Amino acid sequence: MDPWHEVDPETDSTLRLVHEAAIRGHIVAIVYPNNLTIRDSITSGFCRVIRKSSPVSKNISLFHKRVEFREEMFPLAGFDVIFIRTNPPIDNIMLNFLDSVKNDTFIVNNIEGLREANNKLYTAVFHDPDNEIIPGTYVSKNKEYLKRIISESPNQRMILKPLNGFGGSGVIVIEKNAMQNINSLLDFYIGGNERPSNYVILQEYVEGAENGDVRILMLNGEPIGAMRRIPSNDDVRSNVHAGGSVAKHTLTRKEKLLCKKIGPKLVADGLYFVGLDVISGKLIEVNVCSPGGITRINRLNKVKIQQLVLDFVEGVAREKFMVASRKSELRKTVFND
Repeated sequence: MDPWHEVDPETDSTLRLVHEAAIRGHIVAIVYPNNLTIRDSITSGFCRVIRKSSPVSKNISLFHKRVEFREEMFPLAGFDVIFIRTNPPIDNIMLNFLDSVKNDTFIVNNIEGLREANNKLYTAVFHDPDNEIIPGTYVSKNKEYLKRIISESPNQRMILKPLNGFGGSGVIVIEKNAMQNINSLLDFYIGGNERPSNYVILQEYVEGAENGDVRILMLNGEPIGAMRRIPSNDDVRSNVHAGGSVAKHTLTRKEKLLCKKIGPKLVADGLYFVGLDVISGKLIEVNVCSPGGITRINRLNKVKIQQLVLDFVEGVAREKFMVASRKSELRKTVFND
């Protein structure tokens, strides 16, 4: 996860997962990506392990403030579950470390899935030729091509955003009647003509976007909570970090159908806990690195999403343990014969 002292206890979703695991009596350790190491061919981490005290405070802010850690190096394969909760863009060196333990412990989300889906390209490769669930999406660093897409679009507005942004960072609306500004915008986002360095995404504007979007949390391919995010009066972005607000939301028939369509692919790709950003029933982004929204959905609906997440990973860990135990017993039978 990101540094403990940077966590906002009022809003942080990762803290809810840590707290729930501690309340259940698990051994809970946090490790920062720069504290990974390999020794004697074993991938380990300089971990900050929560000291078990009784009882664990039910107040999140007090827990965050008063929790005590002991520091120790542990092999990562010794843990039943590893949550990856760092903000994008993903640290590829961190994933390389975790490659060595991916068969020994349950990682949320799966390493291969994170590599494939940690940026906004993931939605662009969904097969949706008629744009029923995904708006028209174009990814490039070719400025002439992007300008042509804008001029040929049937809509007067399009969305432009950096490929690796998060939290609404860099998302803007482009107006076709202001084409004289497009060159400078593309220069800013992509870089100079000689050596363009950054990919950008152009996306067809979805009607209703001005009213905000819906964040849906998905667990093992199923929706477990949602909220509507409403942009402030002076911003197109709905992200709470960008000044937006939230409201209670019940999934529409179209949103439920969207979840049903993409849920199996998420599970197949090992993306067990993700956040979907949806506008008018169309998928805009899939957040796989550190999906947020737990605290606000909890507050709006008087639920505890973190309990569902921990129930799920406990179930997977329990099943893996039973399979390993059974295999061990059967091997004893074979070799003792």
